[in-house]
Amino acid sequence: MQDVAGKVAFITGGASGIGLGIAKAFAGAGMKVVIADLRQEALDEAMAYFQEKNLPVHPLRLDVTDREAYARAADEAEEVFGKVHVLVNNAGVAMPGSIEKTTFKDWDFGVGVNFMGVINGILTFLPRMLELGEEAHIVTTSSMSGLSVVDGNVIYNSTKAALITMTETMAADLRNSNVGVSVFCPGPVSSNLGYTSQVVRPDHLKNEWQLKNPPPQKNSSAHDVFMSPEEVGQRVLRGIRRKDLYIITHPEFKDGLKARFDAILRAFPAEPINEERKAVIKTIGTLLYNPIYETQTTPGEPDWD
Repeated sequence: MQDVAGKVAFITGGASGIGLGIAKAFAGAGMKVVIADLRQEALDEAMAYFQEKNLPVHPLRLDVTDREAYARAADEAEEVFGKVHVLVNNAGVAMPGSIEKTTFKDWDFGVGVNFMGVINGILTFLPRMLELGEEAHIVTTSSMSGLSVVDGNVIYNSTKAALITMTETMAADLRNSNVGVSVFCPGPVSSNLGYTSQVVRPDHLKNEWQLKNPPPQKNSSAHDVFMSPEEVGQRVLRGIRRKDLYIITHPEFKDGLKARFDAILRAFPAEPINEERKAVIKTIGTLLYNPIYETQTTPGEPDWD
């Protein structure tokens, strides 16, 4: 989607952090943007910026786990700006904890937002995009931890990895349609994800100790060398324009990912290929080889200043 000016975008988790950075990049490129977020305070703060810049941005409160509310949000977006061309499934929560320390409530909350919240967005907007017939795009925010796991983050790692496989499958299923897809895997970005994840967690999904303790204080995960939300927003915009399947932000992770992929390749049996079996496997759709992995754009210099 090279020409994004005038196109309509819907961004979940769009009032802070990465989502806000994406919204700023989109609006700056001439898009009409709906920022959906559960926190009214964050929406108000974000809108102060967009109103000062006189940019076409519409705020909308949304719990991505509420399917009926999602449908109403889609209707409102269309009423305000028209049909949506770009969906960014960005809303997510951080869920630290190793497997033996997690609870069913932890998993229900993490999977409900990070995975099912994305499914809700896709099943709400994809039929509308296909019916629209114009060039459209869906971006889903995963994480580098979906590709290279971080110790003590089993729920976050698992849900983010699931989003990668889901997006790859969508790319295959939608390859002949008007809808492109990208999975966005950022590294460390300055944000308040840890704080917001606890603030938005509903009481019925809190553990006993969380109900007894006061709400967390607002603290930023910003670091001098972390990437800014504005920069990652520009990288997402570039990925949409290039129709990238994978949008990767941080070159520092390349060696770590190579180690993972090399480990997978080493796990293959060191024995001759059974050609008869291979021939049969070839008949099972794209199980043996999927051409979507050939579509990734080669890296290039950033096209922003």
